[in-house]
Amino acid sequence: MQPRISQSSFYKMNPRLIKHLAEVGNVPADAGLDSRLLHLVRLRASQLNHCGFCQKMHSEEARSDGELQPRLDVLPAWKEVGFFTKEERAALAWTEALTLISQHEISDDIYQAALEAFGENALIELTSVILQINSWNRIAVSFRFQPEME
Repeated sequence: MQPRISQSSFYKMNPRLIKHLAEVGNVPADAGLDSRLLHLVRLRASQLNHCGFCQKMHSEEARSDGELQPRLDVLPAWKEVGFFTKEERAALAWTEALTLISQHEISDDIYQAALEAFGENALIELTSVILQINSWNRIAVSFRFQPEME
């Protein structure tokens, strides 16, 4: 499949959007959100949105940050395996709820689990990361950004 526009051309044509999207997902160090957790969230949203470009990028970043390949392999089935912590499970459920918001109402149980796992401030930061990756996914999918085969 051919890209509709290259990633580099898109970035050059709209640097303002790139800057603002980057800022949305910048989580302060004191937010209490582990970088490996954020990789899982970004990768899971990208899987749900069928964004191959972002899936490749975020799986590579996750591995570079010490994430284990077996956990990445089973991420689509995270509910069925015991590889993920309570906090990771809450974050993944919150990610799926926000990413698929047009298909399902966000249940109070999912919200409460995320709130208990992270607290209000960190949950807001986590939400900003989910909003950011969903925006990136929509850009990459609509313009057919292609991952590099290395």
